[in-house]
Amino acid sequence: MTWYVVQTRYDGDKYKDVRPRHRDYLVGLADQGVVALGGPFEDSTGGMMIIQADDREALDQLLDADPYHLEGALAERTVREWKPVLGAWLPES
Repeated sequence: MTWYVVQTRYDGDKYKDVRPRHRDYLVGLADQGVVALGGPFEDSTGGMMIIQADDREALDQLLDADPYHLEGALAERTVREWKPVLGAWLPES
C-alpha cells in the first residue's frame, strides 16, 4: 500500500451543492481505512486528503468516482506519493 497526498482546488462555488455527496463518499472510504484524513482549507478554495491505495491506478479510480470529480466541482487536483516515516498516527512496524 502506498500513501498519497491529494490537494484539490474548487471550480468557483460548484462545490457547495456537491459537498454532501462528496463527504458521504469519503466517509465510506474512511470506514474502509482508505482515507486517513481529509478536509477543506480554511479559505474554502479547496481541500486536502491523505489516502492509502494499492497503487496510482487504484487511487485514480477512487478519485475519479468522487462526486466532486464527477459533477465538475474541481478546477484542479494534484497528487503526490508520500512516504510517512514518523508520527503518532503511524502503525508500529
